[in-house]
Amino acid sequence: MSVTVESVKCACPDCVCVVSVNNGVEKDGRIYCDEACATHHKDGAGCHHAGCACHG
Repeated sequence: MSVTVESVKCACPDCVCVVSVNNGVEKDGRIYCDEACATHHKDGAGCHHAGCACHG
């Protein structure tokens, strides 16, 4: 039996977003919801998704 994962929680620890594996930003083998999370909020910007207040 095999399982196909289609969505995962963003790898950013402060983020609450769930992202499609196919549409996420992959960095270092982890899936992030967008570039801000993938770069560990180096510019201090959050992901700007509704309901999420992450800033790394």
